[in-house]
Amino acid sequence: MSQITIQCRLVANANTRQQLWQLMADKNTPLINELLLHISEHPDFGTWRHQGRFPISTVKQVCEMLKAEPRFIGQPARFYTSATTLVNYIYKSWFALMKRSQYQLEGKIRWLQMLNSDVELVESSGVSLDSLRIKAAEILTQLVILDNAETQSKNGKKAKKCKKSQNSVSDALSKNLFEAYGNAEDNLTRCAISYLLKNGCKINDKEEDAKKFAQRRRKLEIQIERLTEQLETRIPKGRDLTDAKWLETIVVATHNVPKNEAEAKSWQDGLLRKSSKVPFPVAYETNEDMTWFKNQFGRICVKFNGLSEHSFQVYCDSRQLHWFQRFLEDQQIKKNSKNQHSSSLFTLRSGRLAWQEEGKGDPWKANHLTLYCSVDTRLWTTEGTNQVREEKAEEITKTITNTKAKGNLNEKQQAHIKRKNSTLNRINNPFPRPTKPLYKGQSHILVGVSLGLEKPATVAIVDGTTGKVLTYRSIRQLLGDNYKLLNRQRQQKHSLSHQRQVAQALAAPNQFGESELGEYIDRLLAKEIIAIAQTYSAVSIVLPKLGDMREQVQSEIQSKAEQKSELLEVQKQYAKQYRVSVHQWSYGRLMANIQSQALKAGIVIEESKQPIRGSPQEKAKELAIAAYHSRKIN
Repeated sequence: MSQITIQCRLVANANTRQQLWQLMADKNTPLINELLLHISEHPDFGTWRHQGRFPISTVKQVCEMLKAEPRFIGQPARFYTSATTLVNYIYKSWFALMKRSQYQLEGKIRWLQMLNSDVELVESSGVSLDSLRIKAAEILTQLVILDNAETQSKNGKKAKKCKKSQNSVSDALSKNLFEAYGNAEDNLTRCAISYLLKNGCKINDKEEDAKKFAQRRRKLEIQIERLTEQLETRIPKGRDLTDAKWLETIVVATHNVPKNEAEAKSWQDGLLRKSSKVPFPVAYETNEDMTWFKNQFGRICVKFNGLSEHSFQVYCDSRQLHWFQRFLEDQQIKKNSKNQHSSSLFTLRSGRLAWQEEGKGDPWKANHLTLYCSVDTRLWTTEGTNQVREEKAEEITKTITNTKAKGNLNEKQQAHIKRKNSTLNRINNPFPRPTKPLYKGQSHILVGVSLGLEKPATVAIVDGTTGKVLTYRSIRQLLGDNYKLLNRQRQQKHSLSHQRQVAQALAAPNQFGESELGEYIDRLLAKEIIAIAQTYSAVSIVLPKLGDMREQVQSEIQSKAEQKSELLEVQKQYAKQYRVSVHQWSYGRLMANIQSQALKAGIVIEESKQPIRGSPQEKAKELAIAAYHSRKIN
């Protein structure tokens, strides 16, 4: 995707802000809360959860029923559509996440059943450890020969040889071993496969460290416990703007004794959870839902469909002003040409109206109104616009051809073809844009970016055809003279952590805000990574998938804490000290900065799984090589 998000602050008179707040907080947000509740209580909810998806028409049907109730009437049509879209998005993401977590849980439970110590494997197989190793070596040799034969048959004799990464070879062997374990009939073969899998598909000649194995097994058990807890407790919740649920929980906790530890924990979580004090945003999915104009003072203003009697002035950073000027120009060009241009080539793609929590007092006065705009960076230039125009024209032509191929078209189908032809004519009449050559990188050059706890980012420029590294860049090299800012940011985090600890001991407010130094460092890193990619003409930047990283870190910390002591209080203290000592970074924020700047430069973003073991340089190299090989597979 080549889309980025920009934002601006919207300024309006007090009456306009109050009416908008009442619509969003008193009607739209309660509607979304009710929709979330209705879906969670649907008779087919368990089936949807198991399948990992649900029919999106369900939310629309429930919304049609609810919007007739007095408490939800009086909203613009766009607000109802926005509520339906948001709930669909929330549950679509949630069901997919639950399915993924369930899949992970099943895999980890299966691995826990297979993971046994050498002593347990010898006892289960009924043979000596040396005999078990011989059997494992035989299985490993057979699988390697089979894998090589399959590779040669796929590539052919004249195919160009490409060096495989060690990580991809190990992953392939592990996959084949898991399949072989499921198909194995005798116990000895299963024990030998289990021995290979726990030793990284290798024969280990050294004696197993019982303490390390126990720690490894306990780490896996903790991961299973955490996943099980997440699957049981995570259900999408709305926003409690009035703190009604919090008050209800405190009344229950004051007058009742918890039945068990789980109930006590649920009460505690409900009281400690910080609920958002601003309503859900309103999405404007089409660019013509917003009308841009200038007021008598020459300031850019915007109006929204359904709120046409209200206008909002745009206040933004000078670095983003040109985008809003373009929104205005696009609409004026289309209007002046009497709709001879298509809005599908507008630079603006969609918008989202939201409140930002700021201070105390009347909410429509204390909070700021913000507009988030999604823009297609390709539509800024003539070359990029032509690229988008060709894609859309090809898609429309294909639709027209497929419809005509059906034959015997009814009036509705003929009208559909007529509209598509009209759209095609308008698309071929492009907007005037400045000229800028498109970035063209070499397809075999990739930039791998590995992320870590102690070193936030490490870069490797890799030639995918040979697997060789052209150059590395450490965090110190990426930041250069600004490396001292990283140490300053770490000191700030330690200082804030200490201040929170003191405030907690005194039962004082402990919500200390952090400076924007971390975000500034992220922008510096992203800028340098993009510059390196352009220097070496890299076609893409490979970023790691971070979905499991938090769970891995938490499980590792907990496992180490349990090895330190059997006392629960000592474990908690050790885990707390370890978290403070290990530098934590906002990886999502760093990746968002890299993605945003890469899109502006025309560089493709790819994702791959980051290896657990190895140095930061090795991880960055393996990331790039794995992404290059995945292209061929796909």
